[in-house]
Amino acid sequence: MSAHYSVVIVGGGQAGLSMSYCLKERGIDHIVFEKNQIGHSWRTHRWDTFCLVTPNWQCQLPGYPYPGNDPNGFMQKDEIVKYIEDYAASFDPPIKEGVAVSKVRKNEARNVFEVTTSIGDFTADQVVIAVGGYHTPKLPKMAERLPEDIVQIHSSQYKTPDLPGDRAVLVVGTGQSGCQIAEDLHLAGKQVHLCVGSAPRSPRRYRGKDVVEWLDQMGYYDLSIDDHPQKEKARTNTNHYVTGRDGGREIDLRQFALEGMQLHGRLKAIAKTKLEFFDDLKQNLDGADAVAENIKKTIDGFIEKNQIEAPSDPPYKPVWEPTASILEIDYIQANIGAVIWSTGFHSDFSWIEIPVFDGKGYPGHKRGVTDVGGFYFLGLPWLYTWGSGRFSGVARDASYLAERIVARKKVAYPSAWSVVNEFLLGS
Repeated sequence: MSAHYSVVIVGGGQAGLSMSYCLKERGIDHIVFEKNQIGHSWRTHRWDTFCLVTPNWQCQLPGYPYPGNDPNGFMQKDEIVKYIEDYAASFDPPIKEGVAVSKVRKNEARNVFEVTTSIGDFTADQVVIAVGGYHTPKLPKMAERLPEDIVQIHSSQYKTPDLPGDRAVLVVGTGQSGCQIAEDLHLAGKQVHLCVGSAPRSPRRYRGKDVVEWLDQMGYYDLSIDDHPQKEKARTNTNHYVTGRDGGREIDLRQFALEGMQLHGRLKAIAKTKLEFFDDLKQNLDGADAVAENIKKTIDGFIEKNQIEAPSDPPYKPVWEPTASILEIDYIQANIGAVIWSTGFHSDFSWIEIPVFDGKGYPGHKRGVTDVGGFYFLGLPWLYTWGSGRFSGVARDASYLAERIVARKKVAYPSAWSVVNEFLLGS
């Protein structure tokens, strides 16, 4: 195995594989290092009933659009893993699975990147970091205040509703994972206590179509981070909660409350056996509804402007309102036996010894291109568009970086014919 490559790709998920496809298509020699195995995150860090929240037709990896017979459906966990594995098999990438990268640095004297791995040291003219941005689970310090007999897991560790006996479960956080896990537990008959945060929600279908289809027609998924009203702040926004389960539907926390789920405001503190909550449940429910209604109004405007014939939907009416603020419960009396922390992730790029990061550890880049020549990032949320970290938009980003890599290679290593031409012409 050669110790030097034109390009080293770190990460063999959908981003790294997409990059490999684009480089192979252009005849650039490269290698992909994957710490685990292809499809690892989807296989290991998702629960059993997990499914996509975007329709299958949005799965557009380069050279491999969704090949199934249900484009408007939502692939489940095992189908997603197979889609990625089949994608890799379709073009046979030069990937080394089970290889961890512990260091990437630039050797200025030799003008190469040095990559330290679990199978040895490598060098490369250019490097693409394709490991995403979700690395280390966030767990609040207050988790230490809960007793050992209460099971505590991060949302990335949740697999099934089969948690301790018939005891209740507290879910903290209402991003996509938190709401879908709460639903999974609820449908399994578990008593769920859900701490409702400020995450927005999305309609599933509106005026005859899936909302994703409307947004696609409206050009939302082509909107770049530079043109986004919030600019780079969009990268840290919480995803709207919705689900593709059972063919796709909205997640209405108010309906869950009618059915017995206990909704609370954000978790404020844990004191002895007491769980204390902020008095913001109504505010957060109303805020999520307002975002959903705003999405509908935007679609209404698009339909009217383009004179599109579309059925009308009845106005949204809340089916439940919190009547009194419960700001404290006793977790023993509530019989809570497990807590699921759906509190996000930290990024960890500490193994990269190249000065491209800001004060928060986020890589500085322009569409994945850093200020250090030949060093790139791919697959980060909103790297360029909404779909940059997803199946829908990573192909565009990978193709763009591939062209930059080719252009840099040509500048650094002019072809023999160009050198001969320059000599003959006396340049």
